[in-house]
Amino acid sequence: MKQLITLAVLCSSLFCFSQTNEIDSLTIQLAYQKQDSSKVDTSLYLIKALYKSENFKKALLYIDQTERLSKFLNHTKGIADVNYYKALIYSQKDDYYNAIDGYNKSRNYYRQLGDTLGIAKVNNSIGLIEIKRGNYRVGLENSLSAIQTFETRNLLDELSLAYNNLAEAYYNTHQVDKALEFNIKALNVREQLNDSSGIKTSTKNIASLYSDRKEHRKAIEYYEKVLKLLNPSTDQSMRGEVLPRIGSEYLQFKDYDKAAEYLVEGLKFNRRTKNDDGILRTLNAIGELNMQQKKVKLAEIQLNEAYSIASRINNKPELLKNYRLRKELDSTNGKFQNAFFWQGKFYDLKTELELAKQPKIPVNTEVIKSVVVDTIEDDEFNSIAKQEAELKNEEEVKRLKAISYVLIAAFLIVSTILLLIYLKRQSTLKFNKELKAKNEQIQLQNEVFSEQTKNLEEINKVKDRLFSIVSHDLKDSISSIKAFIDLLKEDSISREEFYNLVPELSENADSASSLLYNLLNWSKSQMQNLEPKAELFNIQEVFQNKMALVEQKVEQKRIVLIDESHKDFIYADKSMIEIVIQNLITNAVKFTRVGDVITVSNNDHNGKTLICIEDTGVGISRENVDKLFQNGTFTTRGTSNEKGTGLGLSICKELVELNNGRIWVESTPNVGTKFYVELPKNKPTE
Repeated sequence: MKQLITLAVLCSSLFCFSQTNEIDSLTIQLAYQKQDSSKVDTSLYLIKALYKSENFKKALLYIDQTERLSKFLNHTKGIADVNYYKALIYSQKDDYYNAIDGYNKSRNYYRQLGDTLGIAKVNNSIGLIEIKRGNYRVGLENSLSAIQTFETRNLLDELSLAYNNLAEAYYNTHQVDKALEFNIKALNVREQLNDSSGIKTSTKNIASLYSDRKEHRKAIEYYEKVLKLLNPSTDQSMRGEVLPRIGSEYLQFKDYDKAAEYLVEGLKFNRRTKNDDGILRTLNAIGELNMQQKKVKLAEIQLNEAYSIASRINNKPELLKNYRLRKELDSTNGKFQNAFFWQGKFYDLKTELELAKQPKIPVNTEVIKSVVVDTIEDDEFNSIAKQEAELKNEEEVKRLKAISYVLIAAFLIVSTILLLIYLKRQSTLKFNKELKAKNEQIQLQNEVFSEQTKNLEEINKVKDRLFSIVSHDLKDSISSIKAFIDLLKEDSISREEFYNLVPELSENADSASSLLYNLLNWSKSQMQNLEPKAELFNIQEVFQNKMALVEQKVEQKRIVLIDESHKDFIYADKSMIEIVIQNLITNAVKFTRVGDVITVSNNDHNGKTLICIEDTGVGISRENVDKLFQNGTFTTRGTSNEKGTGLGLSICKELVELNNGRIWVESTPNVGTKFYVELPKNKPTE
């Protein structure tokens, strides 16, 4: 390890020495050259070397001298190049206006020369600075216009930068497919350049984009490629990031063993390297894994630790994920008050992050003024004024000076007026932008408050409905059962009389059980905690199980129950569909009379399974059909005076739609009713 560090330091020293040596050599060469085009070319090499070494102040001094010499010699290529390097330096200093001005000037000169490569370099640089500022549309237009020239000339360095530039712009404008296309192109170019750092970055970006597209197998493939490329000593941070991401991808397939393998390795690695971001990301993912495996206690411990780290290091994206997981955990544990608290925190932080993603125009637009010096050093660069004095006679110089003084005075006056106008305009624009931003922020806050108020009103309605049902319907059934038992306990009735009352007692118990079953499912759906876990299962088995539950009631009412179902597989959440079938069969029994017929069946319909539960009962009127699937808006007693809550069919509708299906009813009063449920037979294509 020490040898590697020593070697790295030595290479860095040699590189720095090489750069310094090149700059010194060019400076000496420049001092002895004549004032001609070759001196301009040498000066441009020196400026390029100073730019690479980030000595911007000295580079600007040479740029000013070189520009004056180029203009004196009418050297258009030199003027174009110095303006290009000047713009590059202003861009590094985040001086947008001077940078764009320099780029535009250089592009005009390149157009005069017909220099397509120069134009392409300028367009790509403008694209970079616009994307950096968040002006993605303009950035895309400029970078795309440069691509064709780079590709034609096979300029790999420029292509690598341009492809990566475009990929970033497309990603930030939510064009994931285009972002993926240009990341792949950037990866191909970087592989040709043997750019190891760029290869790792592009490969990781591709994996992340496949994850966004929910192509999790491809995401895993590229994340594992990244792992193989990583250097154990220099890429620890990226390894700590990639390991939990692979684990999270396997979690999407419910492949808990592979997910656990990568997540445990990631947690150990990040704890060993003291990488708080990696620890946080891994704890959130492991917490989600344990929640899916019903290990809620362990998940709670891990999510609590993740919350502590996220709050401390202010990692807002992972904190947002933690809020969501804690809301789901508390909902699972029945702690709905806590779940509402975390849901509020989640929406507040989500709004904050969405506002932060909006492009921001830099406020530091102060013009960078380079000091114009007639000479750097006599040995470094002879001033243009001195050359002109040697070329012209004394009288001509005096005349030129007089003209110069007049022009300078006029220039200063005009510049002062223009500067005042410019400053006033900038102040007005800045004020308008700030005012617009504040208005947009207030509007977003109002929308969030409106949504939260609406949610609270809905929750209050749920609470009122729950209290109403519990205090009336459920209370009546339980009180009736207790009254029968108290009569028997106090010997107020004989056992024979009690046995005669057993059917009524059983009816009340069934009513309370059905009411509680629907009430729990309804309240759970209203708390937004129902998430389907689809699988393939035989619908005939569900019919048989649910028909067995109503056999006693069918015998009591002497109803004919016909099973015309056949073996057929559907793709949905089995437990949810069982609830739907049980409710529909129970309703059919409830609203049929002695001797009526109930028929259950399933058939193929447009590539889906169509379930039908038909009865010859009392039927439903036209005005009541429209109320059937609304929460608690319609209920009535059955043919044997059975009670209802008005919740069963609204639950059925929600559960069917959660599973990509639909439900409807056809009914004629005193003739009968048909309930239809259409569900998919296969997993929907992504």
